[in-house]
Amino acid sequence: VQLQASGGGLVQTGGSLRLSCATTERVFSTYAMGWFRQAPGKDREFVAAITYNGMATYYADSVKGRFTISRENARNTVYLQMSDLTPDDTATYYCTADPSIGGLRGYFGSWGQGTLVTVSS
Repeated sequence: VQLQASGGGLVQTGGSLRLSCATTERVFSTYAMGWFRQAPGKDREFVAAITYNGMATYYADSVKGRFTISRENARNTVYLQMSDLTPDDTATYYCTADPSIGGLRGYFGSWGQGTLVTVSS
């Protein structure tokens, strides 16, 4: 499973960023996709996920109302729009994909390379 994440960078508190995760058509059309993050010295944690057909989305409590996950069929790409960022959001963000939402949230999915998000205070 090929996953290419991009979009990380440095942003000030209260700012916004959009992460992208591109994959193959086969994966995009059949897999749930999502994002995890890992801050320095902390465990990797779930952030958001979306079903293969985009009919359902899931969010960690810490990002609800601030982050939005979406899919763009024409580009086989999943996005994570992040708003109202705080220093607590600083982490390396990883794209993941799995045939099921349960597997994805259970850390059983395939992983892309991380993209670093740094939020300055």
